[in-house]
Amino acid sequence: MLNFDFYNPTHIVFGKDRMSELDSLVPKNSNILITYGGGSVNKFGTLDKVLANLPDRKIFQFGGIEPNPQYLTLMKAVEIVKNEDIDFILAVGGGSVMDGSKFIALASCYSGNALNLLNPDSPLAPVDCAIPMGTIVTLPATGSEMNNGAVISHNETKVPIFSIHTFPKFSILDPTLTFTLPKTQVANGIIDTFIHTVEQYVTYPVNAGFQDRTAEGILQTLIEVSDTTLNNPEDYDARANLVWCSTMALNGLIGSGVPQDWTTHMIGHEITALFGIDHAKTLAILQPAIWKVRKEKKKAKLLQYAARVWNITDGTDDEKIDLAIKTTSDFFESLGVSTKLSAYGLNEKNIDSIIASLAKNNRTALSETKDLTLDICREILIKAL
Repeated sequence: MLNFDFYNPTHIVFGKDRMSELDSLVPKNSNILITYGGGSVNKFGTLDKVLANLPDRKIFQFGGIEPNPQYLTLMKAVEIVKNEDIDFILAVGGGSVMDGSKFIALASCYSGNALNLLNPDSPLAPVDCAIPMGTIVTLPATGSEMNNGAVISHNETKVPIFSIHTFPKFSILDPTLTFTLPKTQVANGIIDTFIHTVEQYVTYPVNAGFQDRTAEGILQTLIEVSDTTLNNPEDYDARANLVWCSTMALNGLIGSGVPQDWTTHMIGHEITALFGIDHAKTLAILQPAIWKVRKEKKKAKLLQYAARVWNITDGTDDEKIDLAIKTTSDFFESLGVSTKLSAYGLNEKNIDSIIASLAKNNRTALSETKDLTLDICREILIKAL
């Protein structure tokens, strides 16, 4: 097992009917900015419930945070924070709202040009404070409710940003708030969680038994509950398991002391930024293709994944790995998500622009071993067509 530090101060409030606890979680007499995305928090009454449980505070609202939160949009919220002396931010929504709110919290305390915070070469934000924030999760997917990371979009580029100051103070995870999600968003959440897990698991062995078994448990749980939670959204137990898997997949626990490979996300970010394909859908496209190209590099962990997650134990090593990759693709397809770029109208002509964008953002040495070059990226993208 590799050396590691693990720190996670977020207070998780999990389960039904926990909204009434907002009054004790949010500081009294504070000036609050409530952030959200589209109209669903209004349509389904979530925002009304939030407001009803925040007496004796001065409340401002900022809606319209995009599925891929845009820098220029978020800077409008920063103006509100500064002008109205906001001292607490409450994000109500999914990963994009939470990510966007983290950036707002950082940029509001940053004295320089906020564009400096978006640095692909140095994602650790150069700040020593942030506006404290909490979250109310309405879409399980990104794990942003229990980590300190965010991904922000600007000028057709998606940039990760991290800070020790952007762990949410608390996150309310009420699975019933996710019952109204459309199927496509539920499927995206399952896939995003699945990929978060394998990017910290399917690398190379370092004898990290707890991390491996925990990752495998997350993957097996996602497989077990996927059909139920997709087709019977008010099955509380199935949805509760999805919500908790999404949080645990990216709160730092399974990634501690193990090598990590975020190639799928890095290439996927470029595809989303350039062509607007849903983030999770890019992951479903890329992961099988990456494993096909990198199966020798990842052989030991792919065999472990085949055996422990999919119970594939017969055949040669190559046959087991190939079947595990195919079974993974079939799983994504069973959720209604295609695993081919061509299904979204992309062809070989589009690959040049993806490669150029990777080069521009200095994503030229990816993977857990930093040897995945642009030429290999091109090979992966061709496989993904």
